[in-house]
Amino acid sequence: MKKTKFYSIHEKLGAKLVDFVGFYMPVQYSSIIAEHKAVRNSVGVFDVSHMGEIFIRGEKALDFVQYITVNDASQLTNGRVQYSAMCYPNGGIVDDLLVYRIDKNEFMLVVNASNKDKDYNWMKENNIFGVEIADESDEYSLLAVQGPKSKEVIQKICDKTIDLEYYHFFFAKVAGIDTLLSRTGYTGELGYEIYFKGSESDAEKIWDALFNSGKEFDIQPVGLGARDSLRLEMGFCLYGNDIDQNTNTLEAGLGWITKLKKENFIAKDVLLKVKEEGLKRKLVPMLSQEKAFPRHGYPISVNGEIVGTITSGTVSPILDKAIALGYVDYKHAMEGSKVNFLIRGKEIPAIITKLPFVKD
Repeated sequence: MKKTKFYSIHEKLGAKLVDFVGFYMPVQYSSIIAEHKAVRNSVGVFDVSHMGEIFIRGEKALDFVQYITVNDASQLTNGRVQYSAMCYPNGGIVDDLLVYRIDKNEFMLVVNASNKDKDYNWMKENNIFGVEIADESDEYSLLAVQGPKSKEVIQKICDKTIDLEYYHFFFAKVAGIDTLLSRTGYTGELGYEIYFKGSESDAEKIWDALFNSGKEFDIQPVGLGARDSLRLEMGFCLYGNDIDQNTNTLEAGLGWITKLKKENFIAKDVLLKVKEEGLKRKLVPMLSQEKAFPRHGYPISVNGEIVGTITSGTVSPILDKAIALGYVDYKHAMEGSKVNFLIRGKEIPAIITKLPFVKD
């Protein structure tokens, strides 16, 4: 079992620690609902050091990133970030990821912790451009500082004026430590992610500085439980739940990152065919007025017929209503269509709605 550089802090704070993809990770500190609301209303800090950081270096770095991902990385300039995905030749999703352009010959790909080794091997198998592919995940720690007060908290301990636009980054000192600071996150709130190399004492220094700076905003540590409910309120996909090797980006609602006009990339022909033939199913957001808990794997029905499956679901801490994502047959996927969650044999009425579930 691996421990992040913040492990001793989590222990001191009494976090509920669990095995998450081989790491001891905090699921919650106080309660998932309290931590969720702290992020929506003020500011919270997540240890997400388990994420993978894979660097692509060399003269053909851009060519490789273009070939292995579905989005158009040629649109990136230094200091910009892009949400993207990698697909298998059959169109199934290897992983969703962030692409950071550090320089024209250097990119950082931030991948899901559960997929890191698989992703790294996939990249190596498809390295037809002779680039350097370096998995530096173990060298990096990563904190996500999320919420409407996040900028004010970090600005007090950052040596640069934080004027970053969404999906942009720069290099700066935070609490005196060299970091890559990006305006990214998976909560739907204003937020930043702090990448840095260093010792446990460096990690504690950044953590303590953030919590001292955020004291006036009642800054809170946040676990993976609230991270999941926050991303679901926005309708953001979770690999292993909403997307996997058996789903393609178009049916998953990720057509906006799938640049089919781009030159050759893995799965382009298959995805073009999917678009031409039309979708058979679609990932849709569903809202119920009832507080029953929709869970991953529960069926979705219309007029007694099973038409789909829930991939993610919870009771929204903000709306206090059941929300879910799930795949349904395309003919039932229109916004406003009525469906049912089948929960322990009982039909719970729901409606297909528009994302995000929680509006500003």
